[in-house]
Amino acid sequence: MATVTIDGTELFYERRGAGEPLLLIQGLGGHSLHWGDRFLDALEESFEVVVYDHRGAGRSAALGGELTIAGLADDAAALLDALEVGSAHVAGISMGGMVAQELALTHPERVRTLTLGCTFPGGPEATMTDMAVVGALAEAVLSGDPERAVRAGYDVMLAPEYAADPDNYARYSRVAAQYPAPVGLLMAQLQAVVGHDASERLAQIGVPTLVVHGTADRLMSPVNGKLLARLIPGARLELLEGAGHMFFWEQPERSAQLVREHALRQ
Repeated sequence: MATVTIDGTELFYERRGAGEPLLLIQGLGGHSLHWGDRFLDALEESFEVVVYDHRGAGRSAALGGELTIAGLADDAAALLDALEVGSAHVAGISMGGMVAQELALTHPERVRTLTLGCTFPGGPEATMTDMAVVGALAEAVLSGDPERAVRAGYDVMLAPEYAADPDNYARYSRVAAQYPAPVGLLMAQLQAVVGHDASERLAQIGVPTLVVHGTADRLMSPVNGKLLARLIPGARLELLEGAGHMFFWEQPERSAQLVREHALRQ
């Protein structure tokens, strides 16, 4: 198992494929396995893909202290340093998309191209998650029933048509059951998300940017994708019709194609 020590904690990482480096940044409660093999397999044909687990998540060391989006962006930059990668294409989803925004703003020399999926900029124009959805997820997580928590997350993060297939749930639940996020980590990550507001700084992003959002995303309204594309100069918006929050899980080949074409056309 490959790890690096960053700011006093061990972060798990994995490198796969060959080509220009592509750093993938996961979302709240997620770890590197949540990308799914179909998405990663499609990307590693064109890139050296770097995936990792945030501090406290997955196979990284347990969390000690608070989290901020800026701190997580510093972790990403430090990981690139440790792997001797001067700059990389960067793709982040959900909370990872917020980290990717901050990385592009505070470490612009490290980012070749930027892909932001199912995320938001913060600020007064952003649309927060429906509190009924938040409440249902919180109740399931706090129930102490792991199966209930996995099922609740699945039903919210995947589009209804995809979620209705039992085979899709079986595949998702096998991944979700590995390295479940502790409640303390989820609370710390949620606090970091609530504190994220890059809206007034996004005009400073100078790298080619692609924004991807599923039109059936219940966790993060696609209105936020449209807002990001408006606030970042020259950004291109791609809406995936009928896809949920985990669009890269539902449409892995199409999602990988979008990342690949955006990065390599530059």
